Amino acid sequence: MGLVSLRNFFVLSLALNVSLILRAINQNEKLHSGALMAVEKGAKVAQMTFLSFPSLSSPSAAAPETQTPLGRERVVNLDHGDPTMYEQYWKPMGDKTTIVIPGWQSMSYFSDVTNLCWFMEPELAKQIVRIHKVVGNAVTEGRHIVVGTGSSQLLLAALYALSPQDSSNPISVVSAAPYYSSYPLMTDCVKSGIHKWAGDAKIFDKDEPYIELVTSPNNPDGFVRHPMVNRTGGILVHDLAYYWPQYTPISTPADNDLSLFTVSKSTGHAGLRIGWALVKDVEVAKRMIKFIELNTIGVSKDSQLRAAKVLEVVSDSCEQAGGSEYTESFFHFSHTVMTERWRLLREAVKRSGLFSLPNFSPAHCNFFDNNLGTQPGKNNKIFVYMIIERVFCSIILAAFAWLKCDKDNVEDCESFLRGHKILTRGGKHFGVGSKYVRISIKTVSDQVMTSDIGKGAVMALALKKQRGFLGLQMFIALFSIFILAIEKKYDAVTMFY
Repeated sequence: MGLVSLRNFFVLSLALNVSLILRAINQNEKLHSGALMAVEKGAKVAQMTFLSFPSLSSPSAAAPETQTPLGRERVVNLDHGDPTMYEQYWKPMGDKTTIVIPGWQSMSYFSDVTNLCWFMEPELAKQIVRIHKVVGNAVTEGRHIVVGTGSSQLLLAALYALSPQDSSNPISVVSAAPYYSSYPLMTDCVKSGIHKWAGDAKIFDKDEPYIELVTSPNNPDGFVRHPMVNRTGGILVHDLAYYWPQYTPISTPADNDLSLFTVSKSTGHAGLRIGWALVKDVEVAKRMIKFIELNTIGVSKDSQLRAAKVLEVVSDSCEQAGGSEYTESFFHFSHTVMTERWRLLREAVKRSGLFSLPNFSPAHCNFFDNNLGTQPGKNNKIFVYMIIERVFCSIILAAFAWLKCDKDNVEDCESFLRGHKILTRGGKHFGVGSKYVRISIKTVSDQVMTSDIGKGAVMALALKKQRGFLGLQMFIALFSIFILAIEKKYDAVTMFY
């Protein structure tokens, strides 16, 4: 009886084990089958998406009638330079940038009646001088600081202040192409009669007074700029919105008669609408202040106080980097982010074989060099980190990518990419040919996650291994991955390789 029971026990045990094994095998097969179906389904989606693109070998590829009307379809908007990438740095700052403004504060029009710029908050003036000293990107001694509602208002104020008031003809305003796309519109928007847009500074040859707008680093192409009109006697306005360490090497303090800066580009706080001008000539400064007085009767005090606090934290982060309060400076963080974004974008462009990007010459950066000297002995890791930072800073990391379409049969790159649901700003807006487009590096929208190119991007590389990709198809796939990666949606390294 015991022997029979033991035999029955072994049979039952074997049956149970076999049953469990078969069940596991069956479930495993279902999982593999489901995964395979998902991959095949994803591949079909990607294949349908990419196969729907017109071939570059077809003359109709660049024709307007082949462009997909946007309608309500999801698109990737890389037209505007909204600096939302900086949120990653500012969110962990917590209360460091928090200010409390009582209800009775900021009620008067006046901020400091002893200052030439009477509507400027003293704390903002203090922090502007400090940040320029910390970064070393501008001379503030012997300069009058004029605050404005963004550098856009200050540019208009500068044009007003520098234009002859008693001339029968408006003074010409020029800038070297490709120039900032808003310059022509801003110059002529109010039809003041005292200044007019006259185009590309490189070809301006009229024997008459002129104002040249010098943007350095340049928007849209990122290059360092100098005056381009081939004669002396002009009036210069230096737009230095991007002359900060995350975008370009800081080689020397800017020592100009009139320079424009803004928190939108320096710290990413575009919503504050605060900019400032460093003006050497007191009469020019007075006229700029008069323009702002007539235009907006001053500048928001609340915005000025917030901007002052933000600039204070940026300076603190530079001076205390590696300590308990700040693990890294704001500019190191920003430079690291820009470096990675440019690396991913260049990889996408390189693999496409369809587009090209500018190549920048290396240059020494005094900002990181000086910061290197303030930190040794504190922490060996920080010291090594800053050496690496100093080397990396030798490369320009423009806020925008100046993309060129190298295919002969695509004449309008903006329309071409628009037809594939990528919105950019075409070269015609910047005074050059339509082969070029400007792409924002600072802003990436989550829209890509629900766009057609976002749906197909992940499977695109799997398809790549099975069949050849056209240049545009590869660019769209890798460009999608570039966008997803910098938003931390996917691992870019895994996807690229």
